[in-house]
Amino acid sequence: MDGDRIARAQARIDAALARIEAGTRMAGDSSGDNELAQLQDRHDRLRAAVQDSLDQLDQLIEGGQG
Repeated sequence: MDGDRIARAQARIDAALARIEAGTRMAGDSSGDNELAQLQDRHDRLRAAVQDSLDQLDQLIEGGQG
């Protein structure tokens, strides 16, 4: 019985993914490209901020050991 529930849940997930993929293909207009560029820019800024924080943490650790 649990196997049936799992199989039905998996089928619903697969159907949802197919709908998402189809919607993504249909929404491939310039607004989607702009949104993607904004997300990429945000990702790059967050990555740089995290790298800066890690560099500072490394410096603090090295200073505490020396």
